[in-house]
Amino acid sequence: MNTLLLGAVAYDPKVVTIWDGFRSYFAKHGLDLDYVLFSNYERQVLAHLAGHVHVAWSSPLAWLQVERAAAVRGRTARAIAMRDTDRDLTSVIVAQRSVATLGELKGKRVAVGAADSPQATMIPLEHLAANGLVAGRDFEVVYHDVLVGKHGDHIGGERDAAKALASGAVDAACLLDGNHLAFSRDGTLAAGKTHVVAQTARYDHCNFTVLDDAPPQLVARFESLLSAMRYDDAEVRPLMDLEGLKAWAPGRTSGYATLAASCERFGSLKPLLDQAARELPVRA
Repeated sequence: MNTLLLGAVAYDPKVVTIWDGFRSYFAKHGLDLDYVLFSNYERQVLAHLAGHVHVAWSSPLAWLQVERAAAVRGRTARAIAMRDTDRDLTSVIVAQRSVATLGELKGKRVAVGAADSPQATMIPLEHLAANGLVAGRDFEVVYHDVLVGKHGDHIGGERDAAKALASGAVDAACLLDGNHLAFSRDGTLAAGKTHVVAQTARYDHCNFTVLDDAPPQLVARFESLLSAMRYDDAEVRPLMDLEGLKAWAPGRTSGYATLAASCERFGSLKPLLDQAARELPVRA
């Protein structure tokens, strides 16, 4: 086997530009890499488990999906690399000025992103639940299900949630901290009209995931070339800008604890695990 196959989700047309560029870069450095694009993370996870790709560019939720589904089958998953910008993120719950504290969200309407967005839905709702405010019981959740299956990699659902807050249609909105700042700069959220009433614990975002049957030499070369990329290299800097990083960092999984707690509380992993059981039955 001489080609490393990578799976990625096509959440935006730029994904083709990014991976065509990286593919050329890897080829120049002696690694034959090809990629397969998926319309959603669930299909990518199932393809990865079936052995159709060797490495997957996983969202946080996709990481938990593949890790848990692999464990059921007596297999192991490993996060080998992530962007420097995937580490130590937070989400914020932004409210109208009339809502002074987190507790005052009781009985209110809270906007979130897509139902499968870790940053704009799952982690903030877990934070609220951990603080005694359970979705559907203590407040109404207003979902903005833009491109479900993409796990919030786009910002469409979050922007719609912010617009709902700005219009007064909801009392609060859940946003990635960085997107909250961006929406404040571009005027989506007018200065002085809203404020942050809560901020989640830090968490991590995407990672490159491999399973225990991935070709070790090709994976090792992939890791080596990723770590050797430099932002001041004119060949890869435009691609790194498109992918939103300045350096590749080693993969870690300690930053997924809050999302895992959310999945446990709300049963978010069950649909994928059930689908995997149907399509990829565990062999005796």
